[in-house]
Amino acid sequence: MTDATKPLLREDKDGLCTLTLNRPEQLNALNSAVFLELDAHIADIAKKTDSIGCVVIRANGRAFSAGADLKDIAAATAVPKDPAWKAKVLDRLSTLPQPTIAAVHGYCFTGGLELATSCDLIFAAESTKFADTHGKWGMVAAWGLSQRLPRRVGVAKAKEMAFTARHYSARQAEAMGLTNFVVADHQYDQELAALVKDILGTSWHTHRGVKKLLTDTDGLSIKDGLAHEIYYHPGRAPDLAARVGTFGKK
Repeated sequence: MTDATKPLLREDKDGLCTLTLNRPEQLNALNSAVFLELDAHIADIAKKTDSIGCVVIRANGRAFSAGADLKDIAAATAVPKDPAWKAKVLDRLSTLPQPTIAAVHGYCFTGGLELATSCDLIFAAESTKFADTHGKWGMVAAWGLSQRLPRRVGVAKAKEMAFTARHYSARQAEAMGLTNFVVADHQYDQELAALVKDILGTSWHTHRGVKKLLTDTDGLSIKDGLAHEIYYHPGRAPDLAARVGTFGKK
């Protein structure tokens, strides 16, 4: 299989792993082949915390993802027997040790929104449109959206998106807390590179420690969360002395 025909491309460079959805003619609809590739890459990335400090998921073509591939669903494509396997792939994505960024543009609908909300940060081009259109097809989100979306936008807004299947602009998404960043389309690559540079330039040890603490204490009371932080604190980074020394020289 050549890169031109692979449904998901990967590039590792200077600490950044970029995964690119590569079904542009299908608006990057998410089929089983994409999930199988994604799962394999997630397993590999999780082992490479020393060489990969950030993961970006983006897409070729005019859309991040229009959602699940309905033709794939109708054809009942042969997949692992576990009916929840795709949800488990996105759960593994959400718990990668490294910071993850969904870099979205064009359409980010339904299954594409489930993929995006499985990442730590959502970075959007200003022209992006967001929607939860499960209701148009008589479906109920099954890849984690019912849990991840309200944690970003609140229960009332998540209900609104599900009940109406309306399209929301990137600025509306930003206002409701769905996106972390919205940038002009012509500055998209430049601003994404700047964000990645900031992340890779700060302590990867800190990133992993903070992410794990936040994940493990989600839903705990403040009292239990503080106790967890004390007991499971990952300690200082191996390069702390060098980092502090650099600051002193400035």
